Amino acid sequence: MKLSCTRDNLHQGLSITSHLMTKNVNLPILQNVLVKAEGGMIRFSSTNLEVAVNCTVRGKVDEPGEHTLPSKLFFDYVSLLPNETIHINTEDDNIHIACGGYKTKINGLSASEFPLIPRVEKQMAFEIPVDDFKSSLSQVLFSVATNESRPELTGVSMRFWTLGSEGRLTLASTDSYRLSEKTLPVVSGVQEDVSLVVPAKTLSEVSRILSVFKDDVDLPATVSMFLSNSQIVFVYGSVELISRTIDEQYPDYEQIIPKQFQTKVVIDREDFIKAVKTASLFSKNGLFDIALEFNAEEKRVQVKSVDATRGANTSECSADLTGKSNSVTVNFRYLLDGLQAIRSEQINFEMIDAANPCLVTPNSSQEAFRYIVMPIKQ
Repeated sequence: MKLSCTRDNLHQGLSITSHLMTKNVNLPILQNVLVKAEGGMIRFSSTNLEVAVNCTVRGKVDEPGEHTLPSKLFFDYVSLLPNETIHINTEDDNIHIACGGYKTKINGLSASEFPLIPRVEKQMAFEIPVDDFKSSLSQVLFSVATNESRPELTGVSMRFWTLGSEGRLTLASTDSYRLSEKTLPVVSGVQEDVSLVVPAKTLSEVSRILSVFKDDVDLPATVSMFLSNSQIVFVYGSVELISRTIDEQYPDYEQIIPKQFQTKVVIDREDFIKAVKTASLFSKNGLFDIALEFNAEEKRVQVKSVDATRGANTSECSADLTGKSNSVTVNFRYLLDGLQAIRSEQINFEMIDAANPCLVTPNSSQEAFRYIVMPIKQ
């Protein structure tokens, strides 16, 4: 293999693929990235056996071939090179790299040891606006369960459905203590209701890859998503990510979302966040509890916390309150996560009583987001 490539192209290919490496004592090859050069294109591939990523960049290929190199070492080295053409050629299992006044030799492993990345039969195809998808992922990934006792909760529920003649995608995640749900438009591909569960680690990797592409004006406006039996493929520009899906059924969470409320509050999001953060300083360690008290007569919200060793705090916000006075105790971290995921200036906080889930939504018809936080029962 003998090739040359701009430093920017090489760096981009590696920044997309080098993060997937995994420490596997039995398969050290998984710490390597596969570099394949042919026909004026250089393809980088990496896998951890659950997710695989391919990325193609342009380059000058003098001798086609393929080889693997340690992902992190190769990426860190290229990151330090000057912005000049990089020349790469192989001799036995060694890769020789030259760029300006820099010359190095990296020990690699034969490409024949690299796991075969499967070709997926793309049975269903969807096109999703990339900016909507990227922002939606940030609104649901934080509430995924980390405990593997219920595998379906370690993923994000994805449901494709139709609204009139338009396609929609609803993303939902829960760890049993809170739930996030976001609905976004789908450009094409939705013919019928389709539901699946995608591992959160896969979607975190998709989110990270999309954030690598920032200022390139030639990038596509949509992410392509393909489904087949137990596998999903995301394609964006020159990048392809392949992952398994989670086979378990996602719980029907609609039944826990209250439909009728005793108290509804419209409150400034930034004021509420500041009051919650202030109260959090005096919440009990391990419990992270704060009390929310809604006063219907005075149209105000009090956020209170007490800790025997540190003291007590009361923060107050004005609010537009309808319904009756009410109170509830919640985990401040869960509440903050939901408030910070919302984009609108004002939020709706709706509740029945201290024993039922609370619903937090944007006070804006532009943002289809719902957040449920469970109370701490006293």
